[in-house]
Amino acid sequence: MTLTRSWWALLSAICVVDTQGIPSITEAALSPRLRQRTVQSTRATLAEKELTIKGTDPLLLFGFNDQYLRKIENAFGEADITARGNQMYLEGTKEDLDAIERIVNELIVILNRNGNLTENDIDTVLALFTSGDGASRSTPDVDDVVLFTPSGGMVRAKTPNQARLVSRAHRNDIVFAIGPAGTGKTYTAVALAVSALKSRQVKRIVLCRPAVEAGEKLGFLPGDFREKIDPYLRPLYDALEDMLEREQLRAFMEQHVVEIVPLAYMRGRTLNSAFVILDEAQNATTQQMKMFLTRLGVNSRAIITGDTTQIDLPSPAHSGLLEAKEILAGIEGIDFVYFDQGDVVRHRLVKDIIEAYARSDEEDGA
Repeated sequence: MTLTRSWWALLSAICVVDTQGIPSITEAALSPRLRQRTVQSTRATLAEKELTIKGTDPLLLFGFNDQYLRKIENAFGEADITARGNQMYLEGTKEDLDAIERIVNELIVILNRNGNLTENDIDTVLALFTSGDGASRSTPDVDDVVLFTPSGGMVRAKTPNQARLVSRAHRNDIVFAIGPAGTGKTYTAVALAVSALKSRQVKRIVLCRPAVEAGEKLGFLPGDFREKIDPYLRPLYDALEDMLEREQLRAFMEQHVVEIVPLAYMRGRTLNSAFVILDEAQNATTQQMKMFLTRLGVNSRAIITGDTTQIDLPSPAHSGLLEAKEILAGIEGIDFVYFDQGDVVRHRLVKDIIEAYARSDEEDGA
């Protein structure tokens, strides 16, 4: 069959000739439906992954206008990276996504160690992992890291119940952590709060304790009220100083981004976009506990910690923590984590001391 000139023109428009002189149809000449099937077939072979950025500022990690993410994306031909808030959505081959996750984990460590990222940091890490030299590199597993400290350390859940507290705090707006002293309840709670602040999930942190006179009289302590009450709040300061640079903590407190206040000072407030912690909650009365829980506003979360064996109230039966266990159980969005002697992370003798006192209490009650 002889082709007319018009047929040759049409054929040349939709075909390209390969090196062996054999014509093939170009992608541009495919029908829209066929092109869509081709794209869908390609996407079906791609994997997807979602990463949650915890314990660091996503804006610093992603770069201005996501410029660092674009650098990472361009280093992998078929990868697509989208960022929303503290979430990263990845699409590409499984090998590429695994490499990108390792790169992000490495950059998080660098960012928390140095306080910022540079283009040189991005280029160095990309060169390490895309050249093949980083394939066997031991990258930090950040999935179970609650927070990176200024010294380069990591705050992780050290016991099963600490891990439960971390997990349930991510799934619930209010979590009670109840158990003996030395189990890391307060420290883990503060780490979760600082992590949420650094990753911009909340705008401020409020830490409070009841000002209960545990066998001592505040009136006889020297100084004004602030000087009298500060020693009772000192454990909260200690935890924060482990997790934030001293100058940054001072600036946060001056700007009221971080507040440490007696529980009584919470009355009448509404806390929006805040991470709120009530420590030593066993010494809050029923009225104080209700007042605290009703301070939560939009996008706020709370962790309440306490030890029901160390109630300093005149009438221990009126502890707001004891009553909250009964009143609030079963409400969706509120959860309870119970710690025991197996979670003690202080001196090895602390566990034995707690067990000895528990035996003594049982014998007295018998």
